[in-house]
Amino acid sequence: MASHRKPRTSILTSPGGRRTAVGLTTAALASATLLSQSADAAPRAPKPTVEEVKQKVDDLYHQAEVATQKYNAAKEHTDDQRDRVDGLLDAAAKRAEKMNDARRRLGTFASAQYRTGGMNPTAQLMLAKDPQQFFDRSHLMERLTGRQKEAVSEYQEQQAAAARQRAEATRDLERLQSSQASLKESKQSVQQKLAEARQLLSQLTAQEKARLAELERQKEAAAKRKAQEEARKQQERERQQHDGGGTSGGQTGGGADNGGSTGGSSSTQAEKALAFARSQIGKPYVWGATGPSSYDCSGLTQAAWKAAGVSLPRTTWDQVKAGQRVATKDLKPGDLVFFFDDISHVGMYIGDGKMIHAPHPGANVREESIYYMPIYGSVRPG
Repeated sequence: MASHRKPRTSILTSPGGRRTAVGLTTAALASATLLSQSADAAPRAPKPTVEEVKQKVDDLYHQAEVATQKYNAAKEHTDDQRDRVDGLLDAAAKRAEKMNDARRRLGTFASAQYRTGGMNPTAQLMLAKDPQQFFDRSHLMERLTGRQKEAVSEYQEQQAAAARQRAEATRDLERLQSSQASLKESKQSVQQKLAEARQLLSQLTAQEKARLAELERQKEAAAKRKAQEEARKQQERERQQHDGGGTSGGQTGGGADNGGSTGGSSSTQAEKALAFARSQIGKPYVWGATGPSSYDCSGLTQAAWKAAGVSLPRTTWDQVKAGQRVATKDLKPGDLVFFFDDISHVGMYIGDGKMIHAPHPGANVREESIYYMPIYGSVRPG
């Protein structure tokens, strides 16, 4: 009977089934294609132009310099606090020794009292071979009683002073730990900014790097032209001043002194500072460095004026307060020129609108126009 049954037709072998399967396959392929196209159509950030990369790198270098000044300030503060803590610990140790001396004196008096306290004065007089010796010893014990009181007072004073010094040292240790944390944070910030800048530069093609270098040359050339123009104007002002019977500012491109110190001593100091700065040209910028093989911007100016016998603070934020403020038109060689509204960079003026400075990571100490960056103000040390 089974042989009389009509065989079942597979859905895939029947014309309708094939049409259905083809329809399903087509739909699946279409869906996959649409998904693929949707994925490909996801918005991608356009590659930044060379100009945009340059701007971003310049911004990162600027941010790194701000972080570097924070690092310098934190390091200076940390070093000062570490010296203070070391001094307090040394003082506490000496105070503890004095306290121990006072304690030993008390122990001596206590032992003497114990040795003589077991026999009353009458018995001691009866047993004494020489009554005069007894009276001498009695007089001594009366004096010892006064000294014992003095020893007790001294011990108490030394103990209280030692406790105060320990508490002060503990507070300064806590401040030191806070400064060390701030130092670490600033260091990480600098390293992060510089790493971002290196990453951006590493993604440039050879052609883009050439274009970046050309943009840098154009910026330097524009700053140089402005320096030359300002120097020419200054020379013209000085010439007119001289022809009119006035006094000249004295140095080409230096400008007239605006009421500052003009003695030979300050001039000699500036010459020494400039000579030192010139001798550092070609050495690399390294953030946080103060020489002698590398510098950051404020490290260079600090070292240069130190060579001239003038002590400057470590950071740009403090150096800008260390001296007489002068206008840009009144600059003289040796003056410090500060840049950006946040006062995060400094260079040493050399005349004719130029300075010596440590620019940024990847660059060496060099001469450059002061108009390469926006000027904040200037100071004459000494």
